[in-house]
Amino acid sequence: MTAKPEPEPMIPQGQSEPNLERPGSWTLRVRQLVLRELPPEHLLPDREPAYVGSWVYVFGSVALAAFILVVASGVPLAFFGPQWWQVSPQGHFVNSLHFWSTQMFFLFMVLHLWGQFFAAGWRDGRAATWMIGVVIFLATLVTAFTGYLVQQNFDAQWIAVNAKDAINAIGVGAFFNVLNFGQMFGFHVVIFPLAVAALIALHIVWVRRRGVVKPIESDVQP
Repeated sequence: MTAKPEPEPMIPQGQSEPNLERPGSWTLRVRQLVLRELPPEHLLPDREPAYVGSWVYVFGSVALAAFILVVASGVPLAFFGPQWWQVSPQGHFVNSLHFWSTQMFFLFMVLHLWGQFFAAGWRDGRAATWMIGVVIFLATLVTAFTGYLVQQNFDAQWIAVNAKDAINAIGVGAFFNVLNFGQMFGFHVVIFPLAVAALIALHIVWVRRRGVVKPIESDVQP
């Protein structure tokens, strides 16, 4: 004969089930930390303040959309290589799309930076959000520079030759050789895009965590 299962203990009315998680569990602590720092209503809000509808607050979203287009157009360029984007009509089109989406990304990123600068976007504990945005801008400058170096035309050669002495002068020429196409190509299509994408994701998380900064006028008491 098989033993009968023991009945589950009765829970008194008005009391919740006991927490069976071990208090020393690191997964429990991580989950509690994430829920405390990034509650779902902040991470995925369904309502935003009315002032978010201003164009000043839209520039960041347009810059993000342009970055997605930059990556999407850069993938086929990386797969098919320089000869495809220099000779093929389809390569010319994708290369132009990559170039102009980069221009749009920089344009709206600068507008976003200026808008947040004049709005004092670092107020109310948002200094980290502002500094991450500045680092993103600096990282994209280096990424765009390597993009010019991998064009495989006379423009790229002229830029590389003239930049070589400057790169050596600041002491990074030993591991950042602008005359090495393979190295610059690897930086441009793998390392720098991943770094910029990670910084953008961190920036968005921090914006969700702290919220969008209010206009300065709304802080003035009547």
